[in-house]
Amino acid sequence: MAERDSVYRYNAEAFGTNAAPQPKAPERPEKPEKRPPITMKRTEVKSGSLFTIVLVSALAFVLLGTVIYSLDRRNTMYSKVSALNTELELAEAENVRLQSELESKMSAKNVDDYAENVLGMKKIDSSQIKYIEIQTDDVVNIPKQDEGVLAKVREFFDQCVEYFRG
Repeated sequence: MAERDSVYRYNAEAFGTNAAPQPKAPERPEKPEKRPPITMKRTEVKSGSLFTIVLVSALAFVLLGTVIYSLDRRNTMYSKVSALNTELELAEAENVRLQSELESKMSAKNVDDYAENVLGMKKIDSSQIKYIEIQTDDVVNIPKQDEGVLAKVREFFDQCVEYFRG
């Protein structure tokens, strides 16, 4: 920058010429150089850039679509799970009701009513009871059974073995 701000003049005396000295002009500040106005350069569109933009846009739309679809599927599954849980709660309540109804029908009073009214049965009288006396000995006698031929042969060999052993 210092070189631009400097002023150079031609001095003829320094080179030995007989030219008349030139009067020095009063120094005045130099005007700054005018720069040309800024203009935008026109750039040419590359042939593949439009295709790339379309391709990236399509890919973005596909990804957005898959996200929306997956969220929709998740909401559908949550709805199904909620409906099945409600159905399960109703089935459990029905099970409790049926269990209590079964227990009430299996009570002794209901069984007696069913036996008398439907089956035509009557309660037992004390005159219908007969007692049987059984012998209460601690010894049980089992009569000896006839043994087969093989059992007799086996018993004979066992006796022989006992005799030789002592």
